[in-house]
Amino acid sequence: MDTDERPAGTWATGPTPIPRQLWVEEPSTRRRMADPVRTAAVRAVLIVSLTLIQAMIAFLSTLAGSWLAFPMVISSVASTVVATWGVLDVWVTRQVWNQRNGVVSEPSSSARQLRRERRRARRVAKADARRSARIRRRGPGRLSRA
Repeated sequence: MDTDERPAGTWATGPTPIPRQLWVEEPSTRRRMADPVRTAAVRAVLIVSLTLIQAMIAFLSTLAGSWLAFPMVISSVASTVVATWGVLDVWVTRQVWNQRNGVVSEPSSSARQLRRERRRARRVAKADARRSARIRRRGPGRLSRA
């Protein structure tokens, strides 16, 4: 509705207008990363970005013929090794997290199935323990009503 089409006094006499929201929360399509994995990922991003900055400085100082070129190239090689370790750390941390806590993204996850079986076995064991405790309390001479 354009301003020309709006009846006069709509704002003053009609219902109060609903303010437009600046931020509309939408449901996430993916689950959030686990805290240790997110920490490793942030660390890896920082290390890789610093390595790229260092490599650029080494390249530019080599082009300029600066004395800083050789130390920067050597430290860039070392930083590349550290950055590789950082990225591998994210991968390993993610794998360890998935193995310990199970993959929760799929309903048919084997980790869920194992947990279900363990729970079922625990319930059966508890029920057996309760039954045997009841039998012991009654004593061997009494007949049970069953």
